[in-house]
Amino acid sequence: MAQDFEYLIMKNLKNYIAKNNLLKRNEMMTGKVDLHTHTTFSDGFYSPEELVIKAKQAGIEVLGISDHDNIAGILEATEIGKKIGVEVIPGVEISSDIKDREIHILAYFFEPENPELERYLSFFREERLKRAIRIVNKLRSIGFDLSIDDVLERALNSAVGRPHIAQALVDKGLISSYYEAFNKYIGNGCPAYEKKVHLSPQSAFKIISDAGGLSFIAHPGYMTESLLKELITAGVDGIEVIHPSHSPQLIKFYRGIVNEYFLLESGGSDFHGGKREDENNLGKYFVNSAVVEAMRQRLLKNSA
Repeated sequence: MAQDFEYLIMKNLKNYIAKNNLLKRNEMMTGKVDLHTHTTFSDGFYSPEELVIKAKQAGIEVLGISDHDNIAGILEATEIGKKIGVEVIPGVEISSDIKDREIHILAYFFEPENPELERYLSFFREERLKRAIRIVNKLRSIGFDLSIDDVLERALNSAVGRPHIAQALVDKGLISSYYEAFNKYIGNGCPAYEKKVHLSPQSAFKIISDAGGLSFIAHPGYMTESLLKELITAGVDGIEVIHPSHSPQLIKFYRGIVNEYFLLESGGSDFHGGKREDENNLGKYFVNSAVVEAMRQRLLKNSA
């Protein structure tokens, strides 16, 4: 009994200290929060260090690094963030599908060293390479002089994806623009399209939760309301409300869904840089510190 009582005291004290730290941190935060950005460790144009510096210049106080299937850039970003006053939140964007429709899931605040999460991410990085090889072979079959080495030169050490293939096509002068690659050749339903290997949303949510993180539906503007509710039922923690593709009407709608189902909100610029021509989005699409505070409170409640 004495040990149980001591445990309860220590647990309550720990929660009290954590809550006070959250309140103090929240009081100090007055700038912008961007929870959706990409670096050269997936399909972004800037290195983690460069991205954090650009975020600081754009008035961003809290930055979520959410590379596709890759968390290798988080450490570098965190270190530079500490030096220049930008808090970096660990994030990742992973793919799933439901009813043959690809969906993207954002994860935040997970433990980066979690072995199951890293096993999953490693597997899907390998699958990304296999998919890229299949796409390149299809492109070659319809007349494009492109090799997988051309693509890997653009991807370097990042998780290889279709954006790297598009970039290689542009750089070699085989097409006129980045968007032509997707619209005509490698986008969904196009001649060189290849489907990804996915896991179910339920499995993705469990992996994220087991790693101590929170899961969010990324840029759901293309989804039907019934599909959105199916994902909510499957156990997602929240919805990305703010995104460049969301109109004011959609933002209001998703915020209503968040409140109705007691979900969390996230948001950001989905910034990539480079050929995406989205430089102006960094600092333009953001959420406030209350969104991050709500995430931390949920995590605190989950661990209680």
